Amino acid sequence: MQLARAIHFDESDQNVYSSPARTGEWCISGGFEFSNWIEADLTGKPRQAFANGWLGLETAGRVTFVAVTQIETAEYDALCDRLAQHFVEAYGAPNLEAARPVAKEELRQMAEICADHDTNTLLTVARELSETGVRESYRKIDAAPAGLEQFAIHATPEG
Repeated sequence: MQLARAIHFDESDQNVYSSPARTGEWCISGGFEFSNWIEADLTGKPRQAFANGWLGLETAGRVTFVAVTQIETAEYDALCDRLAQHFVEAYGAPNLEAARPVAKEELRQMAEICADHDTNTLLTVARELSETGVRESYRKIDAAPAGLEQFAIHATPEG
């Protein structure tokens, strides 16, 4: 099974999100956070989180890029419990038992997004408000093969 992890290429997420996700943490779309937003909510850093942010499952922070990678079943199950706990703490779900099916569905949707992509494929999300709610679209950026020159250090006897 595949899921996605937060990846950073520079420090920009530190500047554009109120709470940036940590590099390497597992992520989902997290569009549910914006389900009752209106146009007036779309200002500043919250607007950036709405427009382009994946939700980190450890920090509840946002990240612009995620990379598709393998996840073990035990780790996936632990994420389900962590997300269910987040629903209880942040959104007032009555208990873990009530929150767990919703958490499973969110993780299933993210696994479905990742399923058809090769490992290390980068994904971005774009959201917009519509008359029927939040609309999400996803874009993939295929992993480029790395050449040896990207990793090898070339030295000469003089230097």
